[in-house]
Amino acid sequence: MSEITNVEQSNIAKFSGLKGKDYVSYALGDTGCCLAFGLVTTLLQRFYTDVFRLHPLFIMLMFVAARVWDAINDPIMGRICDTIKPSKWGRYRPWFLYGGIPLAISAVLMFIQWPGFGSEPNSVSVSIYAAITYILFGMCYTVIQIPYGSLASVVTLDDKERSKLSIWRSVGAAIGSMPVMLISMFTFKEKGVDYLGTIIGVAVLSAGSLAMLLLAFAGNKERVPAVAVKPEKGATMKAFKRLFKSKSMVAVSLASMLLLAGQMFIQSFYSYLINYYFVKTGIWTMLPTVLTYFPMAILMFFTPKLVRKFGKKEVSGIGIAIAAIANLAMFFLLFMGKGDATLYIFMVFCLISGIGLNFFVLQVWAMAADSIDEIEVKTGTRDDGTAYSFFMFFRKLGQVIAAVAVNATLLAMNYYDSAASGTFEFSDGQLRLMFILSTVIPAAMFGVMAIILLIIYPLSKKKVALLQEDKEAKLRAEAEERGDAIVEEPVEVEEIVETEIEVPQEEDNKEE
Repeated sequence: MSEITNVEQSNIAKFSGLKGKDYVSYALGDTGCCLAFGLVTTLLQRFYTDVFRLHPLFIMLMFVAARVWDAINDPIMGRICDTIKPSKWGRYRPWFLYGGIPLAISAVLMFIQWPGFGSEPNSVSVSIYAAITYILFGMCYTVIQIPYGSLASVVTLDDKERSKLSIWRSVGAAIGSMPVMLISMFTFKEKGVDYLGTIIGVAVLSAGSLAMLLLAFAGNKERVPAVAVKPEKGATMKAFKRLFKSKSMVAVSLASMLLLAGQMFIQSFYSYLINYYFVKTGIWTMLPTVLTYFPMAILMFFTPKLVRKFGKKEVSGIGIAIAAIANLAMFFLLFMGKGDATLYIFMVFCLISGIGLNFFVLQVWAMAADSIDEIEVKTGTRDDGTAYSFFMFFRKLGQVIAAVAVNATLLAMNYYDSAASGTFEFSDGQLRLMFILSTVIPAAMFGVMAIILLIIYPLSKKKVALLQEDKEAKLRAEAEERGDAIVEEPVEVEEIVETEIEVPQEEDNKEE
């Protein structure tokens, strides 16, 4: 394999050169999104059963119906991003501005308990309201998330910078997911949920979400010039056929789907487990999630070096395998009883699982970008918005898997009957079933993920390096076709990183 020379690197470098503020601004996008989305992953399931008093079967069916709508809604948003005339701010960045206020408002609406709501179990009016507001939130979230995913492709073309962007995005997501844990710590009780504390917390986090999204809009820059694309007949179907034929895109989408399913299951269901199995409240309720995310604060400094040495696929696959083993080991704690010693060991395994998961969490977005690059090199076409709508739809399917797993477990232990009566009391058999499913389900999800990443996902370290060379060759060929001047003097990589690079805006530039 030949090395890319400094002269050749100048073509990719023309659309690269990120500084610290660029990484922070990009991360703020997911901080803003996760301040709102964390309300769904951590609070909404428990809120629906304990405040709105909705039946778990209805909640499960509602989540499935919302994802069916997403199958229509997400591709539409992806094609809008790819074909709409770029604004003066670019193609993807303006959606932070367009979608921030609707997202914040819809997040609050999901948690408003209007007079009479929850007075009768499984009320028809409450069920309709919950379905409408939940689907509305999902649509507002899509308006931001699809363009945000696509933004990485036009912020930089450099593979190493994209890997760092993925890390910073994951850190931003973790920061955005943390505050909601404080709300759960004070509002999740042994018997039910404190409504006033919940709605105040929801309003504060929704306002914070809007503020972060506005800062992300102000701080990001689309370096790759955007051009208007005239839609062609059948272009959408052709784009999705290319995505389904891409082994790397399908594999990373499936792995990301199971990642989100596992994370949401843990965040939603462990509040029940801690309250009723271990009979703990307060900080114990949020501790499993904290231990899942905490390792990121350390791993973010080491992961880039590990990735450069071993590769994204390799590091992520091994990490997920460790998470699967840790969750499977939790199952055997069932035989130790429900004492404090069991709880402490359970938390240790949560930490080990979090360490393994975060290797993939930190690289998942860069792996998706690599897959899009591979499609472009092989087919000569690039549809970032459509590709990320495809990727995000699989992640939303992960929400369905989590919802089905959580609510099926609640149905199996007759949780609804206890919640409807207000007793919140369960037999030893019900609690044993709760513990078994809470450990076996994540272990199975993460085990399948490890197989997908280590065996099915094709973009190893070596193949990503070859992909970079192919991408550089494509850029050089396009530059020569346009008649652009090619830099003849060697360019030092350090200078590229430290120097702000202005992108030429000639009319004949094409979108990469």
